[in-house]
Amino acid sequence: MTNPLLAPWDTPFELPPFAAIKDDDFTPAFEAALTEARANIAKISDNSDAPTFANTIEALEQADALLGKVLGVFYSLAGADSNDAREALQREFAPRLSAYSSEITMNAALFQRIETLWQARDTLGLSDEQARVLMLTRRSFVRAGALLQGADRDRLTEVKSRLAVLGTDFTQNLLADERDWFMELAEDDLDGLPDFVVTTARAAGAEKGVDGPVVTLSRSLIVPFLQFSSRRDLREKAYAAWGARGANGGATDNRGIAAETLALRAERAQLLGYADFASFKLETEMAKSPDRVRDLLMQVWTPAKAAADADAQVLETMMHADGVNGRLEPWDWRYYSEKRRKAEHDLDEAALKPYLQLDRMIEAAFDCANRLFGLEFTPLETPLYHPDVRAWEVTRNGQHMAVFLGDYFARGSKRSGAWCSASRSQKKLGGVVRPVVHNVCNFAKPAAGEPALLSYDDARTLFHEFGHALHQMLSDVTYESISGTSVARDFVELPSQLYEHWLEVPEVLAQYATHATTGQPMPKDMLDRLLAAATYDMGFQTVEYVASALVDLSFHQGAAAADPMAKQADVLADLGMPHAITMRHATPHFAHVFAGDGYSSGYYSYMWSEVMDADAFEAFEEVGGAFDPETAERLEQFILSAGGSQDAEALYMAFRGRMPGVDALLKGRGLTAA
Repeated sequence: MTNPLLAPWDTPFELPPFAAIKDDDFTPAFEAALTEARANIAKISDNSDAPTFANTIEALEQADALLGKVLGVFYSLAGADSNDAREALQREFAPRLSAYSSEITMNAALFQRIETLWQARDTLGLSDEQARVLMLTRRSFVRAGALLQGADRDRLTEVKSRLAVLGTDFTQNLLADERDWFMELAEDDLDGLPDFVVTTARAAGAEKGVDGPVVTLSRSLIVPFLQFSSRRDLREKAYAAWGARGANGGATDNRGIAAETLALRAERAQLLGYADFASFKLETEMAKSPDRVRDLLMQVWTPAKAAADADAQVLETMMHADGVNGRLEPWDWRYYSEKRRKAEHDLDEAALKPYLQLDRMIEAAFDCANRLFGLEFTPLETPLYHPDVRAWEVTRNGQHMAVFLGDYFARGSKRSGAWCSASRSQKKLGGVVRPVVHNVCNFAKPAAGEPALLSYDDARTLFHEFGHALHQMLSDVTYESISGTSVARDFVELPSQLYEHWLEVPEVLAQYATHATTGQPMPKDMLDRLLAAATYDMGFQTVEYVASALVDLSFHQGAAAADPMAKQADVLADLGMPHAITMRHATPHFAHVFAGDGYSSGYYSYMWSEVMDADAFEAFEEVGGAFDPETAERLEQFILSAGGSQDAEALYMAFRGRMPGVDALLKGRGLTAA
């Protein structure tokens, strides 16, 4: 029988034939694809012809196309719908893929061909895009150790292989802790919980095989529980479990993994001639250096902490008025903040949520994309990897642009958080390929027959991830290595965070925020109050984020910490971290930093991008408003379609004409006078 992963896909838009793919198909497909990729690499490096851009760089771009096809399916499933077999395959594939990557970058003959082209680059007649790809290819080889020799070369290969294993272990340990813990609730434990939280808790109980409501560690359930439960003892218990993910002792404890990861990253940087891992990592980002990152974060930390400290005093006073003595604790903040929001802004999330239906928010995101970029979305009926997943064909002027998959609901087989990925990226080399883009979220799944309702933060997450999706859908480059979101880490969040602004455009909410039962639009006074409260509790939100970013930076700057938990405590103490606020991601569950290298030394990038997104939205407001067509055209031309074809700063300068300062960010977060 032909392996469906290796056969041509006779499906709509060549989507993976999910219904035909079995877990047993992945290993033989991986073996075959890896063998083919190695043969293609050998063909390039052994070529007796003089190196050209076509026979070396373009050939390298296409060498592992089949491997990418297989792994695009596998990692989509491993992240969004995992099981024991897929977790075992992740552990098997991780070191082998690291070894394959090292084989390529340590291939002396291959690197010599690249180096020959690099030295002759000014005589090759390359286009700007080709010159960029050549530079990035050579740089990636050098940063991967192509210039190392002997024992250093061998040791770097070992380090990278071990890091791949550790990243996989960290992810799976975290998933296990999140999947296995839940707290059963008796009927008298539901005091204070709105109907939507109770409904979600009952649905979660059914998923866990429990006859009754439960609280899980899914953010979409535990956060509203902490907001509304009047049972302080249960809030404390749930918060403790949430904070202890990855730090419960035993086989799933991530603290040792974090320590080993930091030590190996520091060694990797030193082997490559850098002072520390932060210096190595940030060299290729917009920030360029740890000092610039720290300067930005501290500019934001100071006013954010002042706001949070003032808010803490108000909330503690409210708590004391309830007859609860002592200090405001982390499991108290959301509860009293929600009470304060209701009192000061007359906003009750239980009353607000029926106006934020998932389906209507999807329609809103699609409509904004249509008004800005002319995109249209048509539902696709085709077998997918889980019944909850939906698909749309994306077109413009009748031309196929992409396939978009939306996987919105939390489940035990899905890792936490929200993300965008492309199982197939846009490119033109070897024929035009249009992308298959996934948005994966963890919203609370409603009971059968009930509409899915979002919090306002959930709705922002939906728009955020869809901004990433637009970066993939509108990509228009020749080479896959610079396609879509293949940009500097502190630039990749610009499209996503910028798109969040359209959720706050009053006319968008006026049209799409309609009541789940009556169908009536959100009352104007509620809409006005919602938008007026957009920066409510921003001290808390900013402090928990910036603290995480500063801990991440400190982990990777200077010598590696032997005890990351002690280092974390020292950093927070030096900052004067407010007692009732904790890091958004404590070390044992800081997947951004320890599940892989993506955001290591780079968690700051959300804020670096926010400096730009606040300024970029002002570009619309300064002229024709949120849907100004000329500004949208420039945004697509210089940001969304360009991928990594130019340096990030050059792209932003082309769009805006200047680089922004931090003032727009502080203003947008309500942390400075308007």
